Amino acid sequence: MTIGKAHPAESRSTATVRKVSIGEEDAGQRIDNFLLRECKGVPKSHIYRILRSGEVRVNGGRVAQTYRLAAGDEVRIPPVRVAERQPTAIPRSALATPLEVVFEDEALLVINKPAGLAVHGGSGVSFGVIEQLRQQRPTAKFLELAHRLDRETSGLLIVGKRRSALNAVQDQMRAGKIEKRYLTMVAGRWINPMQHVKLALHKYLTEDGERRVVASEDGKPAHSIVRLLKRWESYSLLEVELKTGRTHQIRVHLQSLGFPLLGDDKYGDFALNKALVKEGLPRMFLHAAILRFAHPVSGQTLELTAPLPAQLQDFVARVDAQQRSDFTKKDHATHE
Repeated sequence: MTIGKAHPAESRSTATVRKVSIGEEDAGQRIDNFLLRECKGVPKSHIYRILRSGEVRVNGGRVAQTYRLAAGDEVRIPPVRVAERQPTAIPRSALATPLEVVFEDEALLVINKPAGLAVHGGSGVSFGVIEQLRQQRPTAKFLELAHRLDRETSGLLIVGKRRSALNAVQDQMRAGKIEKRYLTMVAGRWINPMQHVKLALHKYLTEDGERRVVASEDGKPAHSIVRLLKRWESYSLLEVELKTGRTHQIRVHLQSLGFPLLGDDKYGDFALNKALVKEGLPRMFLHAAILRFAHPVSGQTLELTAPLPAQLQDFVARVDAQQRSDFTKKDHATHE
């Protein structure tokens, strides 16, 4: 059951010019596709007309419809008539289940996002974290995502409660001043206690419009630091520190080295993933566990942690128990 009823879309005019700063998450996207997403309800013909006429500007200049946005670009969007839609209908069950808050003050909100929940609606997803937060906190004047996590990734997610705080956090991210560490389990026996992985990543769209990434020399520089936490016969538990924040960076870096993430439905071992569901792992094993950064207002260092979700902890315990059992059997066989 959902809140509210769907009503036909009405139209409204945005009476003022908007200026949008492009972050890493939108870098590489064509300007026409970006505008179609930003101006939902505006006919494609009108989008291309304002592009051709020069009403849309990037960094103060005209661009072709094929121009690909870069992080840091400023896009000028002229007044346009857009669809006025009712707020997204969110299931009562979602509204009744508050998101776990790890930190909150007047400037920031940091939550521990569960796996399976998108950060925002779109691309076939009716709602996400930000829509759920806004409906659960109807009096909040400003709530905006500072960054993103993949839908199947759990863990720490920063939400700005003030525009100034949001901008300050995003500036830190662009400057590489926010420490982000993830926990993941991969197929294979990782050997090195610590290893720097520097493989450039190239982002592209499949024929179905799905975003994918591949390690390629002509891609953007990407740097991960991998630390071995525990190793078993067939799996390894790793901590990965991101020095850059490219799309699907951890997943592609490790898969390119022959260590696919368990449960990864885009870059993983699909036959293994199917078997893992029967073993109690129906999701991707990737969790944003640690954030360390300067508070955008006070300047004090914030160090926030989110423990592995119970489902992932249970899987680790199951792998531990299985290996102990295998060792015991081998030991008995040796003595016999």
